[in-house]
Amino acid sequence: MGQSYLVEAVQRDCPFCNKVHTIEKRVRKSSMLIKGEPVEFEETYYFCPLCIDEDENEFVPADMMDQNLQNARDSYRRAHGLLTSDEIAEIRTSYKLSQSDLALILGWGEITITRYESKSIQDETYDQILRMFRDDPTFALQQLTRQASRFSTEKYRQLRANILSKVERIGVSQLIKKTIEAQYAAFDGIGDFNGNQKLDLDKLGKVMAFFAQYEKNLYKVKLMKLLWYADALSYKRRGRAITGLVYEHKPYGALPIASSDIIHLPEVKVEEIEINDNTAYHITAASGISLEGFNAEEIDIIYQVANKFKNMSAQQVVDYMHNEDAYKDTAMNQIIPFTKCLTLKEF
Repeated sequence: MGQSYLVEAVQRDCPFCNKVHTIEKRVRKSSMLIKGEPVEFEETYYFCPLCIDEDENEFVPADMMDQNLQNARDSYRRAHGLLTSDEIAEIRTSYKLSQSDLALILGWGEITITRYESKSIQDETYDQILRMFRDDPTFALQQLTRQASRFSTEKYRQLRANILSKVERIGVSQLIKKTIEAQYAAFDGIGDFNGNQKLDLDKLGKVMAFFAQYEKNLYKVKLMKLLWYADALSYKRRGRAITGLVYEHKPYGALPIASSDIIHLPEVKVEEIEINDNTAYHITAASGISLEGFNAEEIDIIYQVANKFKNMSAQQVVDYMHNEDAYKDTAMNQIIPFTKCLTLKEF
């Protein structure tokens, strides 16, 4: 088997030891045939560190096996440019629709979306329609109007209100993204300033949401440092950052360009709080978190950063970062090159 990465340690019943003890939840690269095609995917499994027999120290319960199969199907989807099961589910949740609601609005069988989110792989035609529904709320509204007869009057009004709400939300969201992208226009290639990674706002939003859910009392200053450490550690280990953010040397450590805008991405919520006549920005996750689209090594890095600094105050993290060579070797307001992160303190 390939190299594996620790996700978390959990207490659960071990089928080999026949008792409850600490088991390692791990992820590794694996391969499976999907539609007759070999597909690489991230396989999750449990590893018993107490077992001496190397042939009997891993196990996969039924629910984890189902998820691994779903991961394999989603890898196939990504390889063929199709929406993943999670991405289809996100379309529904963004409009506040049930699986049957979405299927009926699109004029499909009532359980079609349920199948796509669990076991079936959609063809290109259905995938294109789903993308149009996701990206264009006016198309969604037109579809609902066409299929109005499939709903009661009350249900139709509710669904229409949900879609109109999305029309309003997506307008603000797109404006924020365009504002951020405009500030990164000078960094549209890959290089030392962005860690050989183009700006990826979807990944950025998910990373911020993860940190915000992992640490309940998270504020902007500390979040910005967590982002830098995730990108810096990723660059040191893989030669590539995760988010594509560009960081500047500021008094409180590394600060990404457009820091005041990225906290308004839809994956997180911001609450302004007055503390000693100063405004602090409390960050929380807008909804359930998902690291869909991240590989096992990226997930491992994100978890390590979260665990490293979870019990530190913002000031302690700032002080810790001030001792990094990458910070000490750059001047105030200067962009911090990622090559200077090669001497980053190991976790």
